[in-house]
Amino acid sequence: MKKVEIHPDAVERVKKFSINDSKLGFGKYVAPIMIQATYDNGEWQKFDLVPYGPLLLDPCSKVLHYGQEIFEGMKVFRQPDDSIKMFRPELNARRFNQSAKRMAMPEIPEDQFIHACEVICAYSKHLVPSRLGESLYLRPFMIATEVGMGIKPSKQFMFVIVASPSGSYFSGDAVKVYIERDDIRCAPGGIGFAKTGGNYAASLNSYDKTIKLGCDQTMWLDAIEHKYIEEMSGMNFLCVIDGTLQTPTITDTILDGVTRKSILDIARAENIEVVQKRLSINEVLEAIRAGRCTEAFVCGTAAVIAPISSFLDKDGTVTRFKEIPGKLGMQLREKLIAIQNGRAPAPEGWLYPVKDLSF
Repeated sequence: MKKVEIHPDAVERVKKFSINDSKLGFGKYVAPIMIQATYDNGEWQKFDLVPYGPLLLDPCSKVLHYGQEIFEGMKVFRQPDDSIKMFRPELNARRFNQSAKRMAMPEIPEDQFIHACEVICAYSKHLVPSRLGESLYLRPFMIATEVGMGIKPSKQFMFVIVASPSGSYFSGDAVKVYIERDDIRCAPGGIGFAKTGGNYAASLNSYDKTIKLGCDQTMWLDAIEHKYIEEMSGMNFLCVIDGTLQTPTITDTILDGVTRKSILDIARAENIEVVQKRLSINEVLEAIRAGRCTEAFVCGTAAVIAPISSFLDKDGTVTRFKEIPGKLGMQLREKLIAIQNGRAPAPEGWLYPVKDLSF
């Protein structure tokens, strides 16, 4: 594993940086330092902690023309003893490499990925919020930097990690969902399971429509039959039907969310029945109207858990829940946040301690 080289100017900059704002929002502030590394000649070169700043790219860098890039989203939480801990970083490292394989990009050894994350966390320790539910959000990403117009996999790459002290992703109490019956985001055999920008770019046209219709999130259905729920543009979907927690089975068109996995693990530990299946949107809507589906919510690293208040269909039909938020979703949310912030015992390996590095 290559140790991260610490640049003194980065340390000086982060020492002087502070945030005086009671409303952090999401992605509003960025720490003044970043991790940067390059891949060339078949291997990763040195890793550096440097001042945050613009990236120098040739206009013909392959990422700008062919979209060869991936990213991750993960969180770091302040504990009651004032230490900070990363939440399940090995899952993000694993998923990052799964995305890299699919996008013909080099993998980063898991210990190298976690070490780089740990370094930026350690030097940003004073920027990790202390209020319950707030965190330091990490965004590791990799882009293809080889110069050339030819369509072929790049042989040169840049890896970067930036950090953002963040609060809630949603400003409201619940989200309104628009059901996308026409467009598709991805198809079987594609890149739906990879955390790459192309998946999100493909959702933006529908998202624009979603916002204009007064909703907050787009629900994507399967590409073949346009009837089975997959996920939101950046979050997984769960609902409660007949007292069971139900969610679509993970396929190669759905991102395997770390928050989703954690919620299901917590639910099982609480003796809540979990069902993973092909979940028809019409089945869910009918179950809501019949009172059998009592709640639904979205989950993700940024959002944690956010209850769904209603679904808007293509024909203008609105299906609403009687009780918002639902009891189970809020119970799971409170439990997850308590674990992340050290207010409740964490399952073994869920919290990764960040070493306290001296300035």
